[in-house]
Amino acid sequence: MRLPIDPQADIARRAWLACPVCDDARHCEPCADRRNCGEHWRYLISSNGPVVHLQCPQCTHMWSVNTRPGVTRVDDNTPGW
Repeated sequence: MRLPIDPQADIARRAWLACPVCDDARHCEPCADRRNCGEHWRYLISSNGPVVHLQCPQCTHMWSVNTRPGVTRVDDNTPGW
């Protein structure tokens, strides 16, 4: 089942992280070199400190990822979140 694009999605707020479902950037040279590519960006829906909430415009999958794994926030005892 494909989700609709989130109403908070804005093309001006983008992130360049691999989609864990469709992996559409696997054969892209700029992405392989960890450069920003005009095709393989993700909607940055929101963020909470180092945790970003993303949606892939290709497959519409939504997920969250901690961009600083292993770092403990001052207001939380859970490692990495």
